[in-house]
Formats: sequence, structure tokens, C-alpha cells
Amino acid sequence: MTINRRTVLQGTAGLAAGAALGGILGSPSAFAQEAALPTFTPEKGASLRLLRWVPFVKAEGEAWNAITQDFTKKTGIEVRVDEESWEDVRPKAAVAASIGSGPDMVMSWFDDPFQYPDKLVDVTELGNALGKAYGGWYDGLLGYAKQGDSFIDLPLCTIGNAICYRKSHVEKAGFKEFPADKAGFLDLLEALKKQGTPAGFAFGHAVGDGNNWAHWLLWSEGGKVVDDKGEVVLDSPETKKAVEWAKKAYETFIPGTESWLDINNNRAFLAGQVSLTANGVSLYYAAANDPTMKAIANDIGTVNLPVGPVGRPMELAQTTTLSIFKHCQYPKAAMAYLAHMFEADNMNKWLEAASGYCCQSLKDFAKNPIWTSNPILAPYAKASESLTPNGYSGPLGPASAKVMADYVLVDMFAAAVTGQASTERAIANAARRAKRAYRT
Repeated sequence: MTINRRTVLQGTAGLAAGAALGGILGSPSAFAQEAALPTFTPEKGASLRLLRWVPFVKAEGEAWNAITQDFTKKTGIEVRVDEESWEDVRPKAAVAASIGSGPDMVMSWFDDPFQYPDKLVDVTELGNALGKAYGGWYDGLLGYAKQGDSFIDLPLCTIGNAICYRKSHVEKAGFKEFPADKAGFLDLLEALKKQGTPAGFAFGHAVGDGNNWAHWLLWSEGGKVVDDKGEVVLDSPETKKAVEWAKKAYETFIPGTESWLDINNNRAFLAGQVSLTANGVSLYYAAANDPTMKAIANDIGTVNLPVGPVGRPMELAQTTTLSIFKHCQYPKAAMAYLAHMFEADNMNKWLEAASGYCCQSLKDFAKNPIWTSNPILAPYAKASESLTPNGYSGPLGPASAKVMADYVLVDMFAAAVTGQASTERAIANAARRAKRAYRT
């Protein structure tokens, strides 16, 4: 794995993981009690394979694997966990669904399961039971799981996205408080560039950072890809305003952000090349647990993205779900594994080990003490509650999944800000691609 500091969490996160795997193990949790879940009797001779994204928080991955090993110890079922880069999970899962071979389960992104719902095992019984047991699913996440009345996957978590910035650089630029609106935010970006401490946001095919940024750019101005009826309305005055604002912001960025993937903003921030970006809390922990970066860690502030002319927060937030492929030879074993991972003690261990990087999908787990353990986590604590689904304001489904998977919005902004296309042509091209997906 070539992911450097973003995967390395020791110190604070390691302590959290140790407490989670040790102190809570074997005793009921005070913040989400164990509940009766359906019993699934695994098939004889079962073994399983899970495809998941590479952990950007080392302790999170370690906790997931430890809980998986506990499942194997209890059931005798071996579970192989394959880790792939964030960008590779989507195509590998799509290929597995298409050919009917490969991993039995996948930890996928956003509404990817809607690209192949007929290839997935119905998990409605477990989905309803988990919701009943643990306070209900968050509405935004539930939309990523249900097709009609059926669960085609289980929402696992939201990876919150917030602005991470160097407090001293922002203060030096003349801002005692972080701007709450887009006009003030642009002023800050221009001031940061002027003093030689620029910002940087991904305009490349970054699964999380690129999509989160592009959707906020559009939605904060009141633009949207489709309306409530699922009709494409991307070519609008609001979209034009969003693109024009993005072009001004891009002029203040460090060069090269049009090719950034999910790792690049972390590297640039930790190397001191940028002083402001948007990311999960992993960026803070990477600095906090590197002895050579204590000064940077102590200078990091986090805040939610500013509010635009639309007048309310409009943030995408990255979601991940768990699905079982129909080609799985041991579907009952797979169901038993998912139920095991969602049991209260296990889910709480995993959330604590993730140190705020993963926001729970079930409401009862909001009581986990991780969220009050560090003020830096405040912008991430409500990610599942406040997220806007990527299909906004239409329904989620194959069309919204295709628009997301094809980076339609990201490409629109990238083409315009780099001058590859005029604002009008970039929007028209994106609208045409969206219409092909929605077939309108």
C-alpha cells in the first residue's frame, strides 16, 4: 500500500483502539445496548471474501480485522478481507457483479449498489431488525440502502468531510474567525494565496474529496443535477454561478489540483504546501501522531464548509455500504457475518478505533463517547444526520449512481476552471452526460 501518513495512526488513535478492543470487550456498552438480531445458520464448509477500501485510519482497519477474526473464532468461517484503493473498489465491484464471480461481499461507495441491484442478495430482514434494535437508520443513509421497500445493502457509515486549516495562517491573513459564507471564504482564499500559504481542493477523480467538493460547489449556489421528478436541470443560472465561483477559487489554489486523487490533498497539507483543504479527520490524526508534525497538528482547525446563497448547509459526505453478491455460495454465512459486525459491542469498538473518521449509520451509536473526546471532531459528528444524498433532489437509483461513478460534476468543474472549456460548454457537456444517464 502506498498511502503513507494517511494510513498511519498510532498514539491517540491507537489508544482509542486499544481501549475499544480491551475495555469494552465482553461487557455490555452503556451507549448502545446489545439487542436480539435474527439468527442466520451458516452453510457447512462456508468461507467468505470481502472487498473493502484501504483504511485511511490504521486503527480502524485493525479493529475491523480483529472483529472479523472474532467471527471466525466463534463460527469457524474464514473471512478474507481484500483491501483496494478507494478508486479501485468501484470498478472491481462492478466487474464482480457483471461476471458473477469474485468477492462475496463489498464495502462500496455512495449509491454504487444501484448500478447492479439485481446482482445483490436481499438483506431486508437484517436491515429492518438492525433499525429496530439500534434507534433507526439515518434518513440520508437509508436512501442509499433501500430500493422500494427492500434493502439491497446495509449502510455502514458516513466519512465526514470538513475544512482542515492552519489556524495561524488564517489569522495572519487577517481573519480572526473562519468565514461562514462563500463570499468571505473566497476573500480568505485570495488572502492566503497573497501571503504565500495557498489552499487546495481536488478537481480530479477523487472518490471522496473530488465529489464532496464538486457537489458542495453546485448545491451551495442552489444548483442541482436533477429536480424532484428526476428531470435533468443542471444547465441553469445557479450552475453557472457555481462554476464562475469555482474558477475564482481555483486561481488561488496550488497548481495541479485538477489531477488530485484522495491522497494528494493530505500529502500537500502535511508537507506544508497548502494551508487549507477539505478532508476527513484522518488528516489531523496523521499529523497528531507523527512526532515531526506536532507543530502542524497543534495549528489545525476544523470547520464545516461555508453556507452559500442557498442559505443552508449543503454537504455531500461520503457514504459506504455493505452488500452481498448473489454469486456468493454461502449467503447465510455472509448474513451472519454482517450481523456480527453490527452487534453493539462490535460496532462501538470499530467506531472508537476509527476515532471519529467513520460516523455511525444507526442513531443509537451517536452516544459513543468518541464524539465528545476531542473538539476537533465537532464538524464530523453529525455527518450522517446532515448529509445530502448525491442524487439530490431526485431519487437515488441507477441514474444517480452512473452520474456519480462517471464523475460528471467533477469533470464539469475541472474543464471550466482549467480553461479546457468555457463555462457554458462545460455545463452543456455535463448536462448532456447526465441526460444520457437519466435518459431524459
